[in-house]
Parts: sequence; C-alpha cells; structure tokens
Amino acid sequence: MRIRDVLRVKGNAVATVRPEATVRELVEALAERNIGALVVSTDGETIAGIVSERDVVRRMRDRGAALLDDRVSDIMTANVRTCGLDDRVEGLRGIMTEHRIRHLPVVKDDRLQGIVSIGDVVKSAIEELETERQHLVGYIQTAQT
Repeated sequence: MRIRDVLRVKGNAVATVRPEATVRELVEALAERNIGALVVSTDGETIAGIVSERDVVRRMRDRGAALLDDRVSDIMTANVRTCGLDDRVEGLRGIMTEHRIRHLPVVKDDRLQGIVSIGDVVKSAIEELETERQHLVGYIQTAQT
C-alpha cells in the first residue's frame, strides 16, 4: 500500500501552526483538535518544522510554565523527515520505529500534501492483514470443495 492510498481514505487536511505562535496557542490547538502534532508553516504549504506534545513536555521540564509564552519556532524540530505520495507504508513502519517518529508530513514538489501518523500506518497494516486473511480463507474453502 502506498501513502496516497492512506490519504485517499483519511483525507489530506493538515493542521498547521505559524512559527511565531506561542506555545500556549500551540497547546490549545493540539487539545482543541485532539491531535499530537502540528506542522509548522507560514503559508500552510511549505514546512518550517514540526512540533508535538512531546516537544512541549520535554521543554516544560526545563522551563516550567514560562515555556507557554515562548514561540513555537523555539521548540519545533526544524529538520523534518517527510515522505512522498508514492512511498510504501511498509517502509515507513521501519523509519518511524527506528527514529521514534509519530508523524510524517507528506510532500510533493516541496509542498505539503497531507500527514500520516503511526496510527495510520498501523491501521493500514491491520487492513492489509485482514484482506490477506480473507483471501487465504477463500482459497482454503475453494480448495476443500
């Protein structure tokens, strides 16, 4: 299965936050949308970074509540790993596990096309296994008749 197939089912909407937004605004957006990360972008198409709940928690340990007034650009990951529409989901499993990444923006021609989460990757793996199981059961049933 390819990433384009995942986005076809889940949609390509991507929640973004501007780099100059405060961490307080970031936390509010994460909670409001019930998501774990936002792509940092000035225009909703190009990627300046990515920021997650994890980033907030790790920085809060050092800065405390004062962190809430800092800018998103101060805590974001600027070197963002991305994937393409034609990338295979199976390959992303390894990348996400190895690098402990939960969210990967999807890009085409350096433009944001969507985002996939580890949950999306796991869901697609389960769906593939279920389809394979159904084919095997059908094959066995046909062979027995």
